[in-house]
Amino acid sequence: MSETLPLALRFPLRGSQLIEASAGTGKTFTISALYLRLVLGHGTVDTAFGEPLLPPAILVVTFTDAATKELRDRIRARLAQAARYFREECPAPDGLVETLREAWPVDQWPLCANRLDVAAQWMDEAAVSTIHGWCQRMLREHAFDSGSLFTQTLEPDHSDLLGEVVRDYWRRFCYPLAGPALQWVDSQWGTPDSLAAKARPLFASAEPDAALGELSLLIDRELQAREQALEQIKAPWADWARELREVCRAAVAQKQVDGRKMQARFFEPWFDKLLAWAQDPAQTVLDLGTGFTRLTPEGMAEAWKGEPPEHPHCPRCKRCLGNWRHCPTLPARRLPMLPPGSAWPSMRKSASAPRWASTTCSPGSTTPSPAPPATAWRN
Repeated sequence: MSETLPLALRFPLRGSQLIEASAGTGKTFTISALYLRLVLGHGTVDTAFGEPLLPPAILVVTFTDAATKELRDRIRARLAQAARYFREECPAPDGLVETLREAWPVDQWPLCANRLDVAAQWMDEAAVSTIHGWCQRMLREHAFDSGSLFTQTLEPDHSDLLGEVVRDYWRRFCYPLAGPALQWVDSQWGTPDSLAAKARPLFASAEPDAALGELSLLIDRELQAREQALEQIKAPWADWARELREVCRAAVAQKQVDGRKMQARFFEPWFDKLLAWAQDPAQTVLDLGTGFTRLTPEGMAEAWKGEPPEHPHCPRCKRCLGNWRHCPTLPARRLPMLPPGSAWPSMRKSASAPRWASTTCSPGSTTPSPAPPATAWRN
């Protein structure tokens, strides 16, 4: 008999249970039905919760404020409809409520209706909220245990606080910079607002790295490493450019190449740029355009009518030019914030939190970060 009941009427109300459902399959309908059962104490020895509950004792959690309001209204309406049906004041709103009423003797219907009525009137006090709203409520109701403030405002968007932290970081660490370090900051970050956009993912990291050194020293060290890497890439290209130029000239003279893909007016500027770049330590920009692909083994094979030249350096062209494309910027692991900035913004943001009196639990997070002690903020 129990197997013929709808899932919402035979689902266990004790222990940890899971219902998986996609959009439009009746999740809200099922939740409201389970709510009715909890209010009435419905179920067998194996499926019942144990005792009837009222709204303050039932927690319903969803993701958005809009969904919270809709769910609360749907549950309230379902309770009120069921109460009228148990009093025989209206027809059954649906087959589920009709089946639910049959689980009680007729002489208990008025008592059930009364419980449903009380629950409907108590829905304003019901614990139907978003995840972050529930976290905020728990922090407020257990302020001493959680070490949080009594008066708090939920701030799901910390953009203003992040902006303040980054501007303070900019003043403290970027203003003193000079020389190459300043030029790098200007080219890579530009403005505090640009840095704020890059720094936002940093605040999600649990353990910022504070052991990499001062910002100016780190940038200088990384720029020096970049200069050494660039020097290694450039080293063979003065000779390679001359040799490959002669190979291309000979191929054009002997008509060994497709004239549409390999012409002197194409490759001569490429090799001029390569030679200038390889011989000038101060030149960091190299733009060969289509030469980046034509001077690789695949590109030359496409241009040659027969077998492409077996120049000993051709296989290295692709790798070396590819390495160059990754050389102009510092390693990604150092970005967007450089120590002491990598640890400092998170600490500065935490220190600012008490002054903002805001919880740091954002939508989608099930655990609010504990508020720092009030003494953490120092002007």
